[in-house]
Amino acid sequence: MPRRKPRPQQSPARFRREPRPLGDVFGRTEPGPGGGETYIVRTVPGSRATKTYRCPGCDHEIRPGTAHIVAWREHDGEDDRRHWHTGCWRGRHTRTITRRWS
Repeated sequence: MPRRKPRPQQSPARFRREPRPLGDVFGRTEPGPGGGETYIVRTVPGSRATKTYRCPGCDHEIRPGTAHIVAWREHDGEDDRRHWHTGCWRGRHTRTITRRWS
């Protein structure tokens, strides 16, 4: 029986200690709820959602462990970001916003 060639000694990917990115690392741009302004949008996977937030689309809580969207006006910066349920962000053009963006 032929012998196998030994595998090179590499650590498996699951044991690497590199930090995982937070959803869309750089974000993408989309039209906002009013349609006039441009927003930067990132997705947050459920494994990275560690706090409770209030969605401005439905005024309900986004519980820890729930995948969701983070959006902010392109000219305002990340300090004014809001956390949205994914479905509320998708339906932002067909309904009104229940909370103020300010």
